Amino acid sequence: MQFHLNGFRSGDPTIITGPGRPQTDQLPANVDVLIVGSGSAGLTLAAQLSAFPDITTRLVEVKSGPMEKGQADGVSCRSMEMFEAFGFAHTVMREAYWVNETTFWKTDPDDADRIVRTGRIQDVEEGLSEMPHVILNQARVHDMYLNVMQRSAHGLAPDYDRRLERLDVAETGTHPVTATIIHSPADADLTEETVRARYVVGCDGARSTVRAAMGLELKGDSANKAWGVMDVLVVTDFPNIRQKTLVQAVDSGALLVIPREGGYMARIYVELDSLGAGERARNRNITLERLIATAQRIFRPYSFEVKDTVWWSVYEIGQRLTESFDNAGDAPDGRLPSVFIAGDACHTHSPKAGQGMNVSMGDSFNLGWKLAAVLQGRAAPELLRTYSAERTAVARKLIAFDQEWTRILAAQSRGAGSAPKFQEYFAEHGRYTAGVTVQYEPSQLTGQPEFQHLAIGFKIGMRLHSAPVIRLADAKQMHLGHTVSADGRWRLFLFADAVHPASFDSRLAKLCRYLYADAASPLHIYGRAGEDIDAVIDVRGIVQNDFRSLDLGDLPILLRPPKGRFGLIDSEKAFCPDLNNDTDIFDLRGIDRRTGCMLIVRPDQYVAHILPLDDFAAMSAFFRNIFLEQDG
Repeated sequence: MQFHLNGFRSGDPTIITGPGRPQTDQLPANVDVLIVGSGSAGLTLAAQLSAFPDITTRLVEVKSGPMEKGQADGVSCRSMEMFEAFGFAHTVMREAYWVNETTFWKTDPDDADRIVRTGRIQDVEEGLSEMPHVILNQARVHDMYLNVMQRSAHGLAPDYDRRLERLDVAETGTHPVTATIIHSPADADLTEETVRARYVVGCDGARSTVRAAMGLELKGDSANKAWGVMDVLVVTDFPNIRQKTLVQAVDSGALLVIPREGGYMARIYVELDSLGAGERARNRNITLERLIATAQRIFRPYSFEVKDTVWWSVYEIGQRLTESFDNAGDAPDGRLPSVFIAGDACHTHSPKAGQGMNVSMGDSFNLGWKLAAVLQGRAAPELLRTYSAERTAVARKLIAFDQEWTRILAAQSRGAGSAPKFQEYFAEHGRYTAGVTVQYEPSQLTGQPEFQHLAIGFKIGMRLHSAPVIRLADAKQMHLGHTVSADGRWRLFLFADAVHPASFDSRLAKLCRYLYADAASPLHIYGRAGEDIDAVIDVRGIVQNDFRSLDLGDLPILLRPPKGRFGLIDSEKAFCPDLNNDTDIFDLRGIDRRTGCMLIVRPDQYVAHILPLDDFAAMSAFFRNIFLEQDG
């Protein structure tokens, strides 16, 4: 990370000081964004918005304090990449259980009272991500988001003991949404509070009050199967208790083992009863003792002795989805959205595929930077329509995946000698469960694939697939994707052409001169007076040369720009391939070495476009469709 740009400051550099107004216990009369619910979706959004001192955000939560024991635990590779942007991926990696392999078991065809291992596979294919698939208590993930918020200029924190009573939305006005909130602290009387907001985001779960106020409902398949889940400390001779394991026992049911962080605890999902139409699992009065007994029966002939149960629950599986994630309606020229929903408020499904928390956080990461761009006057409010359009498509694919996954997991084994269907399905869909298959369709924010051939390993519309590089100025080995922080800025990665980058006539040099000095440059027309040149679009250059053959001063000034009140040189804009370790980014990602290319990356780490280095007009046209011109 970089600090001391505008003068030395002692202490922890991750604590942000600035013009933000510190939060008080009293809810303000007016806010920019009101978030309802402090689950994973709500905290992701709050952490993102806390990065902007000029945006007033508040988060209300009906509970009395932060989560202690979470229902979700699986963190996909894609979510880990997002955590890197927030600055706490390394903490998660240190604490979490790493899912390295998955094993598969089924009933022995020669002995119905035994299960046998039928296969094992690497959980995440080689090279899919620089990040692992991990398991960590959802409450710890929340702690890390809360830490990001607390260190912001606002000192943002949830307002607990506050229940949303109603929402009223006006057709006009700067703060069109009025929220009526009941404050019920344990040590005081109930009070009613009224907050007017420019935008409200409901992250308040499957029984969302915000969704109900929008007139939306979850639609889809009703629950038809009950499952139990328990976090246990157990003594067992089952050989794969410390590996993710799927077991399918004829006549006994299915079971999923998820090892937990810390080395001793395991989460066990157990298939239970089929449910009648409209029946709820809670009506069956299923006990913990029954969960344990069912697991013991499935694990035969292995012992399974539970010493302590940390948490357990019974739930029913159903896949449901709302038709929209905002209140704008279908008319493209109709009213603009002012109320949104994210996470379980708009899609519900089974937890066994490990996608719930991950997709919910993805919803908010998609929405957060768009709200910030609009609230800061950098983009028109129409930009907010893209949230529902992009994320409903993601949710529909999630529901379809979960329906098939649930059906296969509960199915009986398909005969001796062949791999169970769920093993085949798991291997086939490993990229989906890693969270890296999301691809946004061409739109205002995603370009057409006309120049995809210039960098075939960076798929337009998909997340930026990071690769190793060496930073030129200090020879630091690092990942290029780790230069993207959750700060709302766009990234423009310039991959150099074959001409030496120090040459005046290289395509890289010509583009850098245009971006740095031309009055028509997007860096100037979308920046404001007094801002650094990278305030809106952060430009980075990747040359083909070995880092020892080049000096930073050889490169265009855009890749070593003066910044801040002292005009200090930012020396962290230029990178070289990591040739020592045979991980040349130009080869790994199929970048055209002769022509090079420019890679436009959204603030949420998705590749928006690929263009030739000399196509200034196409680049300018793309940004013109997103940003509003400023007075800079």
